[in-house]
Amino acid sequence: MSNQTTLTEFLLLGFSDVRELQILHFVLFLVFYLVGLMGNLLIITAVVLDHHLHTPMYFFLVNLSILDFGSISVTIPKSMANSLINTRVISYPGCVTQVFLFLLFVTTDLALLTIMAYDRYVAICQPLHYENIMNRKACVQMAASAWITGIIYSALHTGNTFRLPFCQSSVISQFFCEIPQLLKLTCSDSYLSEIGLLAFSMFLCSNCFVFIIVSYVQIFKAVLRIPSEQGRGKAFSTCLSHLTVVSLLFCAGYFEYMKPISSSASNMDLMMGILYSLVPPIMNPIIYSMRNKEIKAALKKLIVWRLIARTEMSIIST
Repeated sequence: MSNQTTLTEFLLLGFSDVRELQILHFVLFLVFYLVGLMGNLLIITAVVLDHHLHTPMYFFLVNLSILDFGSISVTIPKSMANSLINTRVISYPGCVTQVFLFLLFVTTDLALLTIMAYDRYVAICQPLHYENIMNRKACVQMAASAWITGIIYSALHTGNTFRLPFCQSSVISQFFCEIPQLLKLTCSDSYLSEIGLLAFSMFLCSNCFVFIIVSYVQIFKAVLRIPSEQGRGKAFSTCLSHLTVVSLLFCAGYFEYMKPISSSASNMDLMMGILYSLVPPIMNPIIYSMRNKEIKAALKKLIVWRLIARTEMSIIST
């Protein structure tokens, strides 16, 4: 495979060559996927059906759940299918699509979490102006800007990566297509431009992180000035879930991209891939549902409504 034009497929790194372990991998990933799927769909359904949750914070939370659902749907099903049919192949177009969509969801996720930090800042530090600043039009524009940013960034990153010739190998040292592993396969000095884009990406991520930290410094200052202990607790509870999700995403990404680069495949690559690609989107709905009383109430109402509907249907059928 001397260049990009002759390359028609890649080989992903498998978790094991033992058939029994491949089946175990399929079952575990299926469980992960179903947990992530149900958790995010429950969040979306609860917010949509409960008019009390039609606020800017929950509007952004719905977008976050859509992104998390998309993120795990890009990586897990292909890995499960490969384990089930005992193959490691992913087509060249499939790899391009996987890279583009995964970058789109992760980048938009980061932009949205930054916007959510600003939403919390306005709600706590400027409560009298909250409705004017975070009106319906502004929220839609912010969410749209996050999605557009993700699309543009992903298109540039993906196009810049796959214009490079691949001649080192066709084996990707990860269970899904990711850019750092693809760059190891290039045989052109032009990969330096992609490394430059990666450095720019780290710069943008750092700016988002700093913006979130500065926002929360101001939030904590404002919360500490609240005279009521109950008021302080309520203000902290609205921020704790978001802060936990942000910490999880940044920590997972840091361990993945800051670890020493290895030229050979390793179990560490697989574990780091799972950490930053699967854990955040699966844990986010759990974190929000555990720490948020309004989400808990909406989920209970949704479950009760479903049970009543099923009971009525069974009575009618009999």
